[in-house]
Amino acid sequence: MTPGNNGASTPEDDDPFGYLYADGQANGAQPPSGGYGYPNSVNRVRAVGTRQYGQQPQAGQTAPYGQVPQQQGAPGRPNAHYAAPETLPGGAPTAQQQVPGGGGGGRGGRGPNTKGLLIGAIAVVAAVVIGIGVAMLGGDKDKDKDNASDEVGTAPTQSQESKPSASSSKGDESKVDLPTIDAKALRLGGGATLAQDVKGAQSDGGIYVGNLNQVGSSVTWTVDGIPKDGAYTVFARYSTVDEDQEMTLTVNGKPFGDKLNLGNFTHTSDGDFTKGWTKTYAWPTLNKGTNTITVSCQDGDKCNVLLDQLWLKAGQVKD
Repeated sequence: MTPGNNGASTPEDDDPFGYLYADGQANGAQPPSGGYGYPNSVNRVRAVGTRQYGQQPQAGQTAPYGQVPQQQGAPGRPNAHYAAPETLPGGAPTAQQQVPGGGGGGRGGRGPNTKGLLIGAIAVVAAVVIGIGVAMLGGDKDKDKDNASDEVGTAPTQSQESKPSASSSKGDESKVDLPTIDAKALRLGGGATLAQDVKGAQSDGGIYVGNLNQVGSSVTWTVDGIPKDGAYTVFARYSTVDEDQEMTLTVNGKPFGDKLNLGNFTHTSDGDFTKGWTKTYAWPTLNKGTNTITVSCQDGDKCNVLLDQLWLKAGQVKD
C-alpha cells in the first residue's frame, strides 16, 4: 500500500502515517489534528530525515519526539532520570564479541600453529632415538665381531707350537716366551746319537743326545719367530763329570765367541752322569725371523757331555 489517492478515501484514512513520507506529503497527507493521545503531539511530529540527535534543547523548548527531556543537574553528577541504553529493553549489548580464532594476524586472525610445532618436535626426538638405537646395535655387533676375532687362534696349532708366544706381561712388549726344544727334536750330525740310559734328563721320555765327544758330532736347532733383531740368551742343559768341557757355538753359520762353556758346575768327580745335570748360557745376537743355532765338537774342543735341551730368552739374562 502506498500513500496517495486510490479512491474515495483520503490518504490519511488509508495510511495514518503517510504524512511522514515525502510522497505522502506530495499527495496532501496531513498529520491528524487531534494527535495520538499525547498532549501537544502534533508539535512533536517531524518529517523523516529532519530530526537532529545529540543536541540539547534550548530553554523553554520541548524535547524532540520520542526523547525524554533532559533535566539539568549539578555539574559532575549524573542525571537521576538517565538510564544507560543497554539497560533498556532491546538495548544494544556493551560486551565486545570475540571473533572466532581471533588474535594474531597474518593468517586470517588465527593463532600460532602450536600443533604443527609439536608434531615437528616429536619427529626430531623420534629420529634421534632411532639413530641412537641403530648406533648401539651396530656397536654391539662390532663388539661381538671383535670378541670373535680375539678368540680365534687362542689354541695354538701344531705349526705354532715351536714358535714364540706373547708374554703374559702387557706392560713390557719386549718380553716374550721363546721356545724350548728337546734333544730328540734336534737335527743330529756326525756321530751324535739319542740315548736314555742316564737318568735325570728333562726332555720328553728322558731322551738326550750322546756320543758328542767325537770331532764332527753336532746338534742343530732351526728356530722360527724371533720377534726382532737384538741380543738373546741361549741356554743349554747338559751333564758332565770330572773336568770342565767346551764346544763350538755357531749362530747363523758363524762361530760365536771363543767357545761354549760347559763347566762341571756340580763338581761331580765319581764319573756318575746322573749327578752332573746342570746348565750354561751364551749371549748371541739373533735376527728377526728364523735363525740357526748349532753346538758342535771341533778340533781342540772338549766334548764329553750329554745334551738334554736348548731354549731361548730375550735379552742378556742368566736365569
